[in-house]
Order: sequence, then structure tokens, then C-alpha cells
Amino acid sequence: MDYSKLIDDEIWRFIRETDAHYPPDAVNRTAAQQREVYNTMCRAFFAGYPEGLNVRDERIETVPTRIYEPGDPQGTVIYFHGGGFVVGGLESHDDVCAEIADQTGLRVVSVDYRLCPEHPHPAAFEDALAVVKYVSLTWPKPLVLVGDSAGGNLAAASCHALRGQADIAGQVLIYPGLGGDMTKGSYIDHANAPMLSMEDLKFYNKIRFATPPDGPDPTAAPLEDTDFGDLPPTVSITAECDPLADDGRDYRDSILNAGGKAAWFNEAGLVHGYLRARHQSERARRSFARITQQITMLARGEWHH
Repeated sequence: MDYSKLIDDEIWRFIRETDAHYPPDAVNRTAAQQREVYNTMCRAFFAGYPEGLNVRDERIETVPTRIYEPGDPQGTVIYFHGGGFVVGGLESHDDVCAEIADQTGLRVVSVDYRLCPEHPHPAAFEDALAVVKYVSLTWPKPLVLVGDSAGGNLAAASCHALRGQADIAGQVLIYPGLGGDMTKGSYIDHANAPMLSMEDLKFYNKIRFATPPDGPDPTAAPLEDTDFGDLPPTVSITAECDPLADDGRDYRDSILNAGGKAAWFNEAGLVHGYLRARHQSERARRSFARITQQITMLARGEWHH
């Protein structure tokens, strides 16, 4: 892959800025130290809160959450942050969630689910389910699930598990890892992509389980489900220069084949983690506008694809 041609100057600058926060031995550090590095890096891109939001921290069941409320919210978004199930939390995606609330007019509930390796699968999935169940019963509809990377996995896994139990208006998955086939397609073509490589993915996959799964497990890998019927309208938005790009496409196809509503956007020249670049890259800015527009449409029950 010739990334010098695929990726523009603005995104290269973002990649260099991100890399500058990572010490050379980052992967050999403890999980706690990696989290610190990641949070510091995310904070370097922090853009502040839009005006007029009421933001508070609250526990839902046992799970810490941060709730962003615009005046008179017209529904709720549950946001699951990325970070390979190892890093990330309420701080890492703080301004992203604030801007989603501001631009959609919806309440956003950011979920601080338990992380690996201290809490292997299914801990994060169980936390996600607990929050979705609570919110679906507590606040007026509509409810939209949104997540990036590992968080996209949790959003999709929740939709699969809660079919017929929770009324979910739609889901928006941002460069999600859904458990696709790592021996082909984007996994091979973009194995050495900047920001996320196959080596990274293998590390995260290994650390996620106390014992490796002995068969398909849709709670960990939604693409391993055998039934894609009765899922809410789904929008997958992926980065072209990302080994995970095909997961979004394959997930859309699985839902369409089961007679559901699904759309896929593969953002040209963008890399994994580009949400943080939305204030310094025109491509990332346009994609973030697409994300908030899709969330708004799903909350209104609109579908034009």
C-alpha cells in the first residue's frame, strides 16, 4: 500500500502528532501505564466542550458513565469508546461525546466499561448490556448505540444480544472491529497501516480473553453470529487505511442478506482513530459531520440509503 499517495498532509500531521506521544517501549509497559499514555495523547487533541451542555458523572448499575445533556434532549445515544478493550475511558472520548450531544440534540451516555487484562471478556460486554438495558427502560425513546473501534464491537454485540428485549432505533459503528477473517482483504492489504497494524490487533485479541474462545462467540465477535435478522438499522463508517475496513462492509452485507437495513461508508484516505483529527483534517471533519448526521437521522427514524 502506498500510503504516501492515499493519505493527505493533514492526516500525516495527525499521525506524527499521535506517534509523538508514544514512547518507543509503549507496548512493553503495564496496562495502567499504557492507559496513561493513551489518555495524555487523547487530551492533546481535546477541543473543549460546546456551550450549553449539562455534563455529569453517574453510575448506571455498577458502571461509571458520563452523561452529556443539551437543553431538552430528543432521545439518547449510548457511546462506547475505542481502545482495543485495554485503554480509553470517560476522559479519552470526552470532547467527542460532548460534540455529538451538541450536534444531534441528543443526550449522550458515555460508558466506562471494564478493561482487559484485569477484566477479560465478557466483562466489557456485560457492562455494555447493563447500561443499554437500563437506558432503554429509563429515558424516553429513541435510543441509538454508537461506538468506535472496540466500542463499535460492543454496540453491535449489544444489538445482537438484546433483540426483542430493548427498543434500539439504530446503531452507528465507527471503524469497528467485529471479528472478521484476518487472513484476507483489508487485514492483509492494510496489515501495516499507520495507527493500527495487524500486530496491534493480534496483541489486543490475545489480551482480551482469559482462555482463547473454542468456537464462534457473537458476544465477542458479532460477525460470527449465524443470525443477522431483526437488528436495528445500522450504519458502518470505516477508514480506508485500516485493517478493520472490511468488517464494516461484511457486517452491512450480512444484515442486508438477512433483509435488514444497513449502510457502509469507507472514508477515503482516513486512518484508524481519525475521530481525534476532526478539528485538523478536512476529511476527518467531513466524516464526523456524516457520523452526527447519521445518528440524527436514525433517532428520527429516517432512512435514505
